[in-house]
Amino acid sequence: MRADGGATLAACHCCGLVQTLPGLAAGERALCARCGTTILSSRGRRRSNRRAFASALAALILYPAAIGLPIMTLEQLGHRTEASVWTGSIGLLRRGELLVGTVVLVCSVVLPFVKLVALLAITGATRRLSRRRRALTYRLIEAAGRWGMLDVLLIALVVAWLKLGDLVDVQPGLGALAFTSCVLLSLVAGAWFDPHALWERGEEAP
Repeated sequence: MRADGGATLAACHCCGLVQTLPGLAAGERALCARCGTTILSSRGRRRSNRRAFASALAALILYPAAIGLPIMTLEQLGHRTEASVWTGSIGLLRRGELLVGTVVLVCSVVLPFVKLVALLAITGATRRLSRRRRALTYRLIEAAGRWGMLDVLLIALVVAWLKLGDLVDVQPGLGALAFTSCVLLSLVAGAWFDPHALWERGEEAP
């Protein structure tokens, strides 16, 4: 924000101190006067969002393989079954488990995809998005990230794998590597994403 005299004010995200920020030359950064935390860097935020863009793009490329390829193969008494995220979600719906199947499909398939696409759009086309669309996309990322559970599903699969180990023969499929990589890249993209960079000077669109 700006004070009446035109100075730029910012609150430290660590200690909360509101202070006046100077103009930064290339390679410089502003430190908090109280705790020394970096408040603003001339290039740090944009670089962080470029990394978030690259991670989100890589996760999106892996996404079809992550949900389509078999994550595990179950074999019991000669009966062999391959399970992927997609077939597992659809299988619940076909068996009449509408509530559970819908929750799994939306939270583990749809919302992670929406989050990756929105993250890719907001970090890759910031200058072409209006302020309103930028804000709406950011809220979409927040909502999708809150309810999307790729990482939770991964933990559930590992737990099931361990518990079923004494009852059936469980073998990892090719989808396990793609799914794990997609989860990690999605988490990294979310960690690198800095929403403050969307409103920096020079990044504004009408």
